[in-house]
Amino acid sequence: MKKVSLTLLVAVTVMLSSCYSTGLGTTSNTNSTSSVLTSVLGAVLGQVLLGGSTYDQAGILGTWFYNAPSTAFTTQQALTKAGGSTKVANMSSSLAGNYNNIGINRNNTSFTFMEGNKFSAKVNGIPFSGTYTYNAQNGEIALKTATETIKGNVTRTEKGMGLMFDSQQMTNLLQKEGKVSNTAAVQAVSKLAKSADGARVGFELTK
Repeated sequence: MKKVSLTLLVAVTVMLSSCYSTGLGTTSNTNSTSSVLTSVLGAVLGQVLLGGSTYDQAGILGTWFYNAPSTAFTTQQALTKAGGSTKVANMSSSLAGNYNNIGINRNNTSFTFMEGNKFSAKVNGIPFSGTYTYNAQNGEIALKTATETIKGNVTRTEKGMGLMFDSQQMTNLLQKEGKVSNTAAVQAVSKLAKSADGARVGFELTK
């Protein structure tokens, strides 16, 4: 695991240092690249494998704001098969562009987890709330709203928390809860999650 993380860290750093990606809430190419780099390195340092590094129940409490795109894989085999650091970098870069097209930013996207297993959230400025269940052993989380249950995964990143979903769950989160009208961008995000077995996409959140 340490070898995989170190390889990803070096490869992703080299790759992103030579490319331009569009991040959210930035005003220059340098800031945009830095935003995506922060996201990818956050996933790397938090172990890009789901369940590898997560929080206990008390650790997720509080309000978490969108910081950057986040990508993870269910197993080391899935990560390796997908292409390792190159795949992580490409997915995170593409997510940044699509989130920018949707309009997702720190001011309009956040999640608040409270004691008593209640939560409130905003995605793209649209509020919703309900209850949640969380398994601190593997990072699995389920958000139950008035109309559906969205299942995802929590990971610990360098700066905060990764909250990620598979293709269908992410689509539900953006369209049913976030009321995102940019269908093309939502489909692009969904396609990214389907682009490799075991891939998950979502948000890096910070307090």
